[in-house]
Amino acid sequence: MSTFSEFMKEREKAAAAYCQGDGEPVLALSTAREPASFFGPDGKVLQFGRDGESRFEVHQTAEAGDIAYWSGVQRAIVELGGRRVPMDLRVTELFRREDEAWKLVHRHADILKSGE
Repeated sequence: MSTFSEFMKEREKAAAAYCQGDGEPVLALSTAREPASFFGPDGKVLQFGRDGESRFEVHQTAEAGDIAYWSGVQRAIVELGGRRVPMDLRVTELFRREDEAWKLVHRHADILKSGE
């Protein structure tokens, strides 16, 4: 079983893969059990290309027992319709330990406003 800080390194790699059009690593880290939720920044479904990148600026993180979270900023550049689009998001994610592994059970992200 990994520590939550070790898991967060894998989570950030999965976010980078997602921004390059590969959703499998995020799916592998996500729960298949209820309850779970995912709130995107604008409610739309987006199809990303392979020319993307992502990094986390973790402002706060904590774990207690089988629950953990992080909050901060995700700075990403995603490929949408052949164009590279910057996407800075304010993010909170909650995780639950399931069968000795951390699983994403909730994500809330919205567009970071200038000056934040």
